[in-house]
Amino acid sequence: MTESNHSPEVEPNAAELSEIEQELPLIEAEVLLLDAQIVVLTSDAGPTELDWQRLRRAQRRVLREARALLAVRSADGRAA
Repeated sequence: MTESNHSPEVEPNAAELSEIEQELPLIEAEVLLLDAQIVVLTSDAGPTELDWQRLRRAQRRVLREARALLAVRSADGRAA
């Protein structure tokens, strides 16, 4: 048997955890968007008007969360 080339598990530090926490709303929005896209693409009878509304709402949320994250990061960059 050969020895594994994987490094030992390293836990994220406080700064990395903070960054992940900042990104979480965007990640959640992207998951909801993916969910809506799956429904639209796999609906047997075709997507309903509610499905399309859900998709548009999810797209807007992703954009809103991405803008918010960029604003936070640019403000952090100016403060540094």
